[in-house]
Amino acid sequence: MTESLSTPQTYPDLLATLKARIRDARLRAAVSVNRELILLYWEIGRDILLRQSAEGWGTAVIDRLARDLRRDFPEMTGLSPRNLKYMRTFAEAWPDPAIVQQLVAQLPWGHNIRLLEALKSSDERSWYAHQAIEHGWSRAVLAHQIEGRLLDRAGKAPTNFAQTLPSPQSDLARELLKDPYDFEFLAAAADISERELERGLLDNLRELLLELGKGFAFVGSQYHLEIGDQDFYLDLLFYHLRLRCFVVIDLKVDDFRPEYAGKMNFYLSAVDDLLRHPADAPTIGLILCKGRNEVIVEYALRDSSKPLGVAAYRVSPQLPKQFEADLPTQADLAREYPLMALVKLRIDIERMLRQLTQQQNVPDGPPAIRFMLERLAQVRGLPQSAAAFGETLRVLNAATHGVDVSADAAAAALDAGTRLLDDLKQLGEPE
Repeated sequence: MTESLSTPQTYPDLLATLKARIRDARLRAAVSVNRELILLYWEIGRDILLRQSAEGWGTAVIDRLARDLRRDFPEMTGLSPRNLKYMRTFAEAWPDPAIVQQLVAQLPWGHNIRLLEALKSSDERSWYAHQAIEHGWSRAVLAHQIEGRLLDRAGKAPTNFAQTLPSPQSDLARELLKDPYDFEFLAAAADISERELERGLLDNLRELLLELGKGFAFVGSQYHLEIGDQDFYLDLLFYHLRLRCFVVIDLKVDDFRPEYAGKMNFYLSAVDDLLRHPADAPTIGLILCKGRNEVIVEYALRDSSKPLGVAAYRVSPQLPKQFEADLPTQADLAREYPLMALVKLRIDIERMLRQLTQQQNVPDGPPAIRFMLERLAQVRGLPQSAAAFGETLRVLNAATHGVDVSADAAAAALDAGTRLLDDLKQLGEPE
């Protein structure tokens, strides 16, 4: 009679760890293969350039070279005459091999072709290459950011961050804001109301998050705050995962007015008092207006003690036909919203655990959720909903890092995580 084997309680964590290591190893292998391929293409392009310069090679020689190379290497798909010409242009655009190895060899060939086709300046190519690597842009996103002239807009919004935020957070926060914001995925009439503008942005939430940039996690729209027995509502509330702070966005359908800064100051004070955790950085405010006068903005922000930025936005007067296929479908939104809900849920659980560990005088240790649960269990005990939280935490972490999560896994994690959060809140209530 065979003895049944029970699954150890730590097995889910081990499985998740090993799967993550396998994925990382496969990714490193793919990156290494891509790097070697790009370096090969650059060397081929450099050799063609040298021969053309020394011997006057023309197009006919490149065509013959392509035929001979494809005959000897039939398994390679990148040896067409057209691609050999791209290699020559590639080597001409990046003459320094050190830059090729350190920068563009980290990008797929399709990204490099897009940089060559769309941009003439080496400085612009370098900037977009760095951004594509840092933010993990797909080729379509890279093309979108180039067409939207992101370089001309990034870090251009007037702010008072230098006076209200410590360095280097002030520099990072300033670089995150743009001016103007490109909402041309949204077709809007000239007399659109603020609620219609807000609704349109939420209906295109994927494009909105792409335009805002990496790190913005959606918390809510018309987010309710009760202050002095009165109700107030924030147009859009986000949490920035890199800055570790809330970001309040106030939408205006007219030009900037000085009183808008005063209202945002009020909102930021309320969020800092009611929502901000002691470990969070100060909440940032962004006022999005139809237009702005730089002198008026400068005076309005000069003596404000809260970090504020003001930027314009642009929308499309009518929806271009070529954009219709790129708009998110209902299926897309159904997939995106659960991921954002998972990110918010993880933030709430982490914040609640910090609060409980402080209340229970739990010894300091790593701030990770798993370690806080373990330390809290030693002092206070945990609800039954925390017993099998390993898989749920894996899904929450995956969503936080932008990894695709299946609909079933997202639904299960939302259910389990919400039950744990409710139980943790009960633990924090006075006995």
